[in-house]
Amino acid sequence: MSCGQKKPCTGQDSLADSGQKGPEPLTQELYYKRLDAQGKYFDTKPGSKSLDACLKNPPDLPPSSIVIKPEREPEPIRGDDGSLIFKDFPYFQPNLTPKQVIQMGSFGGTYFRDISSAVTGIHYKGKDVIREFPDDWFEGLSLEDYVVSPTYRKTLNKYKNACGGSLGMWETSGWVSEIDPYGWFQWYCRFFLGRRSSDDDRQVDRWLKGQGPKGRWRIQLLNKVLAARTTYDDAKISPVMRQVLLHWAYEVTSPDMEAHRENQLKRYAPEK
Repeated sequence: MSCGQKKPCTGQDSLADSGQKGPEPLTQELYYKRLDAQGKYFDTKPGSKSLDACLKNPPDLPPSSIVIKPEREPEPIRGDDGSLIFKDFPYFQPNLTPKQVIQMGSFGGTYFRDISSAVTGIHYKGKDVIREFPDDWFEGLSLEDYVVSPTYRKTLNKYKNACGGSLGMWETSGWVSEIDPYGWFQWYCRFFLGRRSSDDDRQVDRWLKGQGPKGRWRIQLLNKVLAARTTYDDAKISPVMRQVLLHWAYEVTSPDMEAHRENQLKRYAPEK
C-alpha cells in the first residue's frame, strides 16, 4: 500500500522490506550521540534565534516498548458543551479537531516540516508523513507555508505570537515516543482518527496537566482574564497562552470562565 492510500507513513521503507537488521537498543549514550549528530543541542526557540534554554544534557530517554493496538475506535462526537467526546477516554476533552488546529494557524507553519528524529534515527519528509491524514484538513492552505515550512513565522499563527519549545527540547526531555516522532500533535491526529496505543494514557495525562480543567495553562489564562476584568475571549489577554492552548487543541469557553469565577469566589469567600 502506498502513502497515498492513507496508510501511516514513515517517509522511508521499513527495515523488514529493506532486508536490514532491526535497530539497536536505544541507550542514553546512543541517544546523546544522535541528538549531538543532528545538532539538536543547537536548537533555537520557535520563531527565535536564541538557543533553547531547556535542552537537557544528559537527555531523558523516550518512552520504550510502545505498542500500537490492532483495534481502532470511532472518531469522537461533539458534546453539548462543544468538547470532543472519546468514549474510551471520557476525561480527555479537547474542543478543537486536528483540522481546526491546522486551519486556525498553528506552529508557525512548521509542524510537519522535514525532520531527523533522534528517537527513531530516521529522517522524515513532512509531505510523506501527512499523506495519512484526510485531504480536507489542509484544504485551502499552502502546504509550503502553513504545514511543512522549514521556517517558523509567527504571523501565520492565530494569535500572532511564537510559543513552545524546539524539537530538541521535546526530545531531550523524553517526551517524544518512537511511534509519533513529531510529538504530541501527531499523536493527537492519529488518536482522533481512531488509533490506540499503550502511549495514550501518558499523552492524555500531558494534556490534562496543561489544558485540562485544572491544567496550568488554562488556569493561568483564566486568572489573567479575571484580573483584567474582561471577557474570556479577549485576545489581548495573554495571546501566547492562547496560542499554547490552541496547539494542544483547546480554546477556553464562556462556561470555563464562569466555572473558574465561581471556584475563585468559593476559595476566597470569608469563613462564617
